[in-house]
Amino acid sequence: MNIGYACLVVGVQNTDMKSCTLKNASDERLLELIGHNLESLENIVGYNIKNNISLFRISSDLIPFGSSPVNRLSWDEIFADRFRCIGQKIKDSGMRVSMHPGQYTVLNSPYTLIVEKAIDDLNYHNRVLKALETGPEHKIILHIGGMYGDKCEALKRFALNFNNLDQGVRDRLVVENDHKAFNINDVLEIGTNLDIPVVFDNLHNEVNPYPGDRSEKYWIDQCRETWKSKDGNQKIHYSQQDPAKRPGSHSSTISVGRFMEFCSSLEGLDIDLMLEVKDKNISAIKCINAVAADKNIKYLEFEWSRYKYSVLENSPAIYLEIRKLLNNKQDYPVMPFYNLIEEAMKTGKTKGNSVNAMQHVWGYFKNTASDTEKKRFLKMLEGFEKDQIASASVKSYLWRLAVKYDEKYLLDSYYFIL
Repeated sequence: MNIGYACLVVGVQNTDMKSCTLKNASDERLLELIGHNLESLENIVGYNIKNNISLFRISSDLIPFGSSPVNRLSWDEIFADRFRCIGQKIKDSGMRVSMHPGQYTVLNSPYTLIVEKAIDDLNYHNRVLKALETGPEHKIILHIGGMYGDKCEALKRFALNFNNLDQGVRDRLVVENDHKAFNINDVLEIGTNLDIPVVFDNLHNEVNPYPGDRSEKYWIDQCRETWKSKDGNQKIHYSQQDPAKRPGSHSSTISVGRFMEFCSSLEGLDIDLMLEVKDKNISAIKCINAVAADKNIKYLEFEWSRYKYSVLENSPAIYLEIRKLLNNKQDYPVMPFYNLIEEAMKTGKTKGNSVNAMQHVWGYFKNTASDTEKKRFLKMLEGFEKDQIASASVKSYLWRLAVKYDEKYLLDSYYFIL
């Protein structure tokens, strides 16, 4: 099983995507932004390779105004060498990438202008994947669109407009069930009729199910029939509901226990599983470790180096419990490890615990920081203890010190983002 995440990386330097407003979208500015975003993409690919992440969805924002006439640049030719280099890293690592146009790319709209813009956007996404020199197994995921008061007519329009797409787009396109209009059975019908692979989304299926008693495994099996060898491994989307938000909202992190329950039904399947979750790569690494065939405790120890100060500021008791858990180097206690981390993250921070963690992190600088920096930290810490300064301000200062003194242990830490 390959597990991945979508678009953005959490807590990793030099991986941000930049854009600009329409009025500032000069050729010069667009060239600058594209160069920056390609560098970020290359850094993301490198991060994924380092962390054994072999599935990734590239942000549609990679090329600012990529499908708009505002961007007149032949960006795929101008940056051809850069695209080729990134694509080679993707291929050499065995990584599979995809793209997912947003909610305004509606192929089945009754309005001609919207359909034309949707086709332009699909052509743009295919252009990116072609520039990376990836094959048709690197997919473009699309929802069917809206019902516009008549589901049957809406499906007919999708079929008509799909058949008018360029062959390169049709070869890459896969369709997905959504949480409002088209349930998994609707999508399977059109996928089967048009020979389009179907992606099963578990959370959309929970919110917008097909009437009847059908298991997730049943629908995953049905979807598998739509995937041909040229399409690569079957892909599914997995997410968990955020209990505090409207139905269909993705959770901030993946609960490893619930994830493993879901995976138990997939045993023996060669499948690619895309996580849709707010903490992105953090949950991806958690889930990869949970199903890893190589059960080496070094992976949990590396994860602990990232989590430890976040756990410490939430629960010193759990911090000590995890340290004890990792003492046996012959064991691989992946479920207890992540269950304890999740438990700690749900514990409310106290001022005393926060100060304790801040002092531990400050320990990396106490021998190298200048006298001015020492005085400033102590003053900020005192201000935090007296409720005069927010915790985020102190942590922001510690982060700037970590960058200045290139403390890689801290730069890789989740302490500044969780």
